[in-house]
Amino acid sequence: MFRHPLAFLAALGAAAVLISAGVAPAAHRATVAAVVHVRVEGKTTTIFGATEPRALANTALDALEAASLGGEFYYHVTQSSFGPYVDQIGRYPASGSSGWAFKVDGAVGQVSADKVQVHAGDAVLWYWATFGANGGPPTLEVKRSKQDCYQVFEQDDAGKETPATHALLHVDKRAIKAVVGQNCVGPHRGLVRATEPGAVRSNAVA
Repeated sequence: MFRHPLAFLAALGAAAVLISAGVAPAAHRATVAAVVHVRVEGKTTTIFGATEPRALANTALDALEAASLGGEFYYHVTQSSFGPYVDQIGRYPASGSSGWAFKVDGAVGQVSADKVQVHAGDAVLWYWATFGANGGPPTLEVKRSKQDCYQVFEQDDAGKETPATHALLHVDKRAIKAVVGQNCVGPHRGLVRATEPGAVRSNAVA
């Protein structure tokens, strides 16, 4: 089981609650800083929140706790010289140059997750990454540009977006090349996601 200081546990118990509306319950308003979106992308599959549901959180670590409660998945925090470090989510512990990272609005956190304050509307992404000389893998973001048409962007560690030139859009068991980062998929029923070799899979949008 993961361990937190008692004060941290008390704060999370009050704050890290998934919600379906944009207003915090009255009992939580004194401790909750923001309503944010949260997603957790694992090594081989999405662990939680492909559509980036909303959660109550003060920090990036709170957002992970909220997702863990909502998705009933395990994570582990260890103490390091830099602060709390998430060394495992789901079945995979960090090892060597691979482990767990997080982004807020596309940018990698520069301090420990418990110190990164989040604000209303922020998107918090936790993901498995293998780090090299140039940093971690790009993460993908899908945006709908117009009816049945979608754009795919790569986000680097700083959150800079560029069109994803080798991405595939996936919908209704079809895979469609995103030409210069965009394409129209035609009428469809399911959600649209994107993948690209060497990148973290995208969010899912209608």
